[in-house]
Amino acid sequence: MNFKLVGPLLLLAALVIGDQIRINRPNHKYRLTVEVETPEGVKSASGVMAVHPDRSYSRGGKTSTKGDAVFVDLGGGKNLVALLAHTGKSLELDEINYVALRAYKAAGQNVTFNQMSRATGTVPVTGEVIPVLVSFADPADPATARVVSPDNIEGVLGKGIRLRGVSAEVVPNGVWPLDFGGALGDPVSRGIEAKLPWLNGAGDAAGRALQAAGLPSAEAIDSKDAFTRK
Repeated sequence: MNFKLVGPLLLLAALVIGDQIRINRPNHKYRLTVEVETPEGVKSASGVMAVHPDRSYSRGGKTSTKGDAVFVDLGGGKNLVALLAHTGKSLELDEINYVALRAYKAAGQNVTFNQMSRATGTVPVTGEVIPVLVSFADPADPATARVVSPDNIEGVLGKGIRLRGVSAEVVPNGVWPLDFGGALGDPVSRGIEAKLPWLNGAGDAAGRALQAAGLPSAEAIDSKDAFTRK
C-alpha cells in the first residue's frame, strides 16, 4: 500500500462527504402544529417539515419540502388533515416551502429565507398561510374527503368543533444525515400513509381525494405530493 496516497485520499473523501452535507442539508426545519377544540377537549397533532433549497451544481431544481400532511384524530371517527398544499387559481404545492418564513415575518421577526434556521419561538400561522384543511368521513376511502374552512369547522365536523390555532416553530437542523432528535436535528415526521392507507395503493387515489374535496384542478402536479413529500 502506498501510504503517500492515504492523506490525499482521506482529504478527497472528506471533501466529497462535506459537499454532500452542504447539498442535502435543509435550509431549515419547522414543526407545524394544528390544535382543534372539541367537546372532549383540545386535540392536536404536529409534523416536522424540512425545507431544502436547490444547492446542486446544475441549479436545475427548486426549493422543496420533505414531510407529511398533519393528521389530527378528533375522536368519534372524526379527523382534520392539514395538507401540504394551498389554494389559489389552482392547487399550489410550493407555498408549503414558505409557511414558516411567512408566519415568522407576520409575527414581527424580520428574517430572510437563509436566516430561518436562527428564528426562535412558536408563531401563529393564520389567514392564507394556513394550508388546505380537509376531513375524511372514512379515512379508508379517498372519495369521502371534504374541504374544511378554518373559520367554520363546525359546518363539516359538527357543533363544538373549532380550530384553536395553527402554529409553526423552527426546530434544529442537525447535521445531515444524522437526525437524532433535539439539538442533533429533529427528524422529518412520517406516518400519513398509515392514517390514509390508500396512499400506497394503485392508481391516483390522492387525485380522487382532492377531486372529492372540490379542490381546484391540479392536472400538472403529482396529487400525492399534497399528502407526502419524500
